[in-house]
Amino acid sequence: MTSEPATYPGFRFPAEVISHAVWLYHVFGLNLRDVELLLAERGITVPHESIRQWCLKFGADFARKLRRRRPKPGDTWHLDEVFLKINGELHYLWRAVDQHGVALDILVQDRRNATAAKRFFKRLLAELKYKPKRLVTDGLRSYGVAHRDILPEVKHRTSRYLNNRAENSHRPTRRQERQMQRFKSPGQAQRFLSSPRNDLWPLPSAAASDDRR
Repeated sequence: MTSEPATYPGFRFPAEVISHAVWLYHVFGLNLRDVELLLAERGITVPHESIRQWCLKFGADFARKLRRRRPKPGDTWHLDEVFLKINGELHYLWRAVDQHGVALDILVQDRRNATAAKRFFKRLLAELKYKPKRLVTDGLRSYGVAHRDILPEVKHRTSRYLNNRAENSHRPTRRQERQMQRFKSPGQAQRFLSSPRNDLWPLPSAAASDDRR
């Protein structure tokens, strides 16, 4: 077994520092200057702009690797969507969780129609690589169209009250949105929200080491 390099190629800080900064940013919903201060307390002087670049480059990859390591999600998918105001324009955050409240995936889109719902269904199937036994959604008709076209063999329940699990999963997003004084672009929102607490816990050292092999 060869020893792992102390740094990522092209980065002067050790991989452990980069991983910890990305983890702090995504798990606790901190802003970049908060992470800068926390690192400074440990004697690590790094500008917040560098932390921003680390999060852009490594955040989604850490989340993706850790998602692969977690146990297989449940077989009931709760889906819901909530609006986001980005640069004065209305967008929608589509989210799926299983019956245990584990986040399955999110997708930021500028529409709330059948085409958007189908795109989200296809993304879920491509990411998770299995089909659920049951879908639970609110009464949005777009879900019914996507269900009939893509997952017709799966049971589909529509109920405002059965879907509280998915609706409640949006609360951390609202908190993060306030902390960041709203998202600046759909891409920024997608990158940040694709690395939720479920995906970046515990410390991402294992994911980082995979990336360096």
